[in-house]
Amino acid sequence: MLESIILFIVGVFIGHISPRLPILMVTRAKGFNFHFPHHPEPISLSPHLTQRVMHLRVFYWLGIVFALIPLAAGYMSLVWGSASLGFGMWLSSGWSVINKLQTFVGGNPPPWTYDMAIRLQVVMNKSKQDPCCDFPEPEWQLTAVRCASCNITLDEMPRPDLGRKRSDGIIMGSIRILASDGHPIVSEQSND
Repeated sequence: MLESIILFIVGVFIGHISPRLPILMVTRAKGFNFHFPHHPEPISLSPHLTQRVMHLRVFYWLGIVFALIPLAAGYMSLVWGSASLGFGMWLSSGWSVINKLQTFVGGNPPPWTYDMAIRLQVVMNKSKQDPCCDFPEPEWQLTAVRCASCNITLDEMPRPDLGRKRSDGIIMGSIRILASDGHPIVSEQSND
């Protein structure tokens, strides 16, 4: 009985980690963070930031492909191997796929979207065409996009995880990412 419970927990862990591997591993590499300050410093708006949001968007959806591996392995394990390990992998990775696909029927949006990249680009363009102060320096802080010079809020968009190596270490940083799934720690203020 205890062995079955442990195998189930291991299966759930494998199924939960697999879809998040691209975001946990690829984005934390040194070469991938060359243009960005260390976490949790604000990030200046630039084409590199817009590109990063688009990369993270791709990695988010790539998680479905990574979830299919433990989903298939879990099914094979259910049929021919350890049922508890297979059920854990099948259940957890299947839930991850459903969680990502529910976006299309009105669920929680992904942490990184095309609209987010467009909003960042609009703020960059607006700060050049219609500056808020003499030396505009738009930067993406935790809770909003603000000008570093005059501290005026340019956009009320909170910052999700951007794939930088976290200051709280690899293990604690990974746990935070797994818990939040990359979403911002604060929610955006709605005008409703």
